[in-house]
Amino acid sequence: MGRLALGDFRDRIRRPAYAVTLLAAVGLGLLAVPPADGHWAILALGSYRGEYNSAYVGTATALAGSLWLTLGGFYVVRKGLGRDEETGVGQLLAAAPLRNVELMLAKFLGNLLVLGSMLGVLALTAPALQLVRGEDRALDPVALLAPFLVLTLPLLAATAALAVLFETVPLLRGGLGNVAWFTFAPALLIAGEAPGAPFGGLGLGPVAASLRDTLAARGVDLGGDDFSLGLTKVDSPLEAFRWDGADLGTGFLAQRLLLVLLAVALAALPALWFTRFDPSRARTAERHSDATMPAPVPGPVPGPVPGPVRAAAPPFAPPTGPVSAPRTHDRSRSRSGSHFGRLLLGEARILFADASRWWWFAAAGLVLAGLSVPPDTGVGAVLPAAWVWPVLLWSRLGSRSAENDLEVLLGAYPAARARLLAEWAAGVLLTALIGAGVLVRLAAAGDTAGVAAWSAGALFIPSLALALGTLSRTHRLFQALYLPLWYLAVNQIAALDFMGTVRRAGHPVGPSPLLVTAITLALLATTLLTTTTRRTLRD
Repeated sequence: MGRLALGDFRDRIRRPAYAVTLLAAVGLGLLAVPPADGHWAILALGSYRGEYNSAYVGTATALAGSLWLTLGGFYVVRKGLGRDEETGVGQLLAAAPLRNVELMLAKFLGNLLVLGSMLGVLALTAPALQLVRGEDRALDPVALLAPFLVLTLPLLAATAALAVLFETVPLLRGGLGNVAWFTFAPALLIAGEAPGAPFGGLGLGPVAASLRDTLAARGVDLGGDDFSLGLTKVDSPLEAFRWDGADLGTGFLAQRLLLVLLAVALAALPALWFTRFDPSRARTAERHSDATMPAPVPGPVPGPVPGPVRAAAPPFAPPTGPVSAPRTHDRSRSRSGSHFGRLLLGEARILFADASRWWWFAAAGLVLAGLSVPPDTGVGAVLPAAWVWPVLLWSRLGSRSAENDLEVLLGAYPAARARLLAEWAAGVLLTALIGAGVLVRLAAAGDTAGVAAWSAGALFIPSLALALGTLSRTHRLFQALYLPLWYLAVNQIAALDFMGTVRRAGHPVGPSPLLVTAITLALLATTLLTTTTRRTLRD
């Protein structure tokens, strides 16, 4: 079991998604301990923050890691069983003398090793940040590292177990599980901020109480100000005060230990129904297929065939008469445009094939909603809903050929760039269709700036999906990055607003549409360069 977990860990850390999440964790550490004159904060109590000593830096960085690694790390570790099935390793595991419980626990341990390595890198940034900020250069290893072990690691154990559970539930194995986690995890994290949250929640209860007591001892009356965790913009730099850490107590430590034990039990639970890559054990699937598949038609029985036997005509027999040369020279120019049109139509049909009838009903409702509300409401509410609804379809751009083992076949296609551009154009068409209602209202209101922001966003989204899908050869990286980016834009972070949803006095205040378009062109250039390079190396 240990070797299986270690092998799974080594396989995960070689993938691009791991590096991206790791870099994001380091960036989060920088945000958790901003400069003393900064205008944002991760951990704050009203207009106050702790002095940058080991206790405060370790606690702030660990709590920030609880937020990011729980949400984003899930997408890095959730494909262990699916990858075994895709690569054929699952067939070996099905025949191995390994019980289902041991296999589930090995996958859980592999997930925890991956998340724990990210947490370790984040923990190493904490002393470096303390020294760089320079408010207190005395390093206390226990005060720095204890919050990572007590506050964050138990939450990562729960995340690792839930990743195993999601993979064994058919409805949650695919993209729906990614969206469900992005919806479920923030709600769970918000609930974990409550003082009486089960298993200690995020650990904010004793930390916030200790911070309040320290300020009260200094005679500071906070009034209505409260404790906050998360990226928050402040009008003026926070005032620092000395804080030497929280006394978590044995009761809190017992709750964290119980959370780890519960995570182990949750990871082992799917052993009750996991089929272990063996179709003969999937009894439910067999009953379903027997009920829906028609009865097999008996084929011919081998043996002598009575009567005369006629030789079958060879397939594709050459014509016997004179053959005239095909007349193509005079049509080549007129067919170049129709050729790309057929490519675009084919890529659109492939892209739209995964959408059910009910999906299109909801998409039509979003278009009608965009036509029915004022432009400001449409941009602020309807457009974000419209441009998150197709996330599972967008995520297939650039990755479908690799995930379906079609790279060799499509690599022989003579116009690879044209096919790639047609795939991108199909994504733009989907984006434009579902956001068309808002666009019509913006144009009718004469909102030129809003139309420009909408257009830039409609080009950016499929470009990002195509680039990430081409680079990573998986649909999961786009889902893992786009959803947080969309979430930040919806929460009025103007610097990341690629849709034009952040508006002041009726005008978008996010990045310039020209900047978003330039990023779009850079993404397309990266995609074309990556495709060309891979084809050259393959040839």
